[in-house]
Amino acid sequence: MVSQMFSPALRAPQDRAARQRRIPRGFTLLEILVVLVIMGMLTAVVAPQLMNMFSGAKSNTANLQIETLNTALNYYRVDTGGYPSMDQGLAALWKAPPEVRNWRGPYVRKPEHLLDPWGRQYRYRMPGRAAAVEIFSLGADDRDGGEGEDADVGIQTPR
Repeated sequence: MVSQMFSPALRAPQDRAARQRRIPRGFTLLEILVVLVIMGMLTAVVAPQLMNMFSGAKSNTANLQIETLNTALNYYRVDTGGYPSMDQGLAALWKAPPEVRNWRGPYVRKPEHLLDPWGRQYRYRMPGRAAAVEIFSLGADDRDGGEGEDADVGIQTPR
């Protein structure tokens, strides 16, 4: 009787069934390919939508930063009696020019706030062509004109 309990012939069907329950099965190649095709289709549909959503982000950021700089220029004008000269530029919002009295700045929190989203200095014109002061960026291409992210972004302070 004892020899029958330890006989490999009697144990084999029970061991095989127990092993099949314990060993996790992997995915078949077909299942993996189906998942990859579905993910590819989702990417093809979603990616263009995301790109359209983020395409104007830098231009919108530039517009907001220019509005903030314009407000800072107005505070500067109230404190000092005028806008910074062309030589002083927008740097006068961060560091007091030596010849200016009543400067109560800095009027921006960081010097990096004087850079456009493309990493270049904002352009400053005083007097402006159509206004007392103009702050602008030439966009991603750093050239006049353009469309999309290459378009010029700016604000004119009325006289």
